[in-house]
Amino acid sequence: MESIQLINIGFGNIVSANRVIAIVSPESAPIKRIITDARERGQLIDATYGRRTRAVIITDSSHVVLSAIQPETVAHRFVVNKEATTVNSN
Repeated sequence: MESIQLINIGFGNIVSANRVIAIVSPESAPIKRIITDARERGQLIDATYGRRTRAVIITDSSHVVLSAIQPETVAHRFVVNKEATTVNSN
């Protein structure tokens, strides 16, 4: 059984690491289209608290989460959390 891993994406907001497909920068046109499409479908979660979007997190359920922290920071938290879970399970 796979354990649930949670990742802090800023301002006390947390996503399930097990559901994350990609963590990307919002600058490119294709990512902007993904954000617009998710907004139209009602599957956009804005966790920026009014700040500039710096990371776009895409989940396996087609939800798109906007975060105000850098993609590298989110990815680092993802890796650190995964390593801590692996160490604790041994």
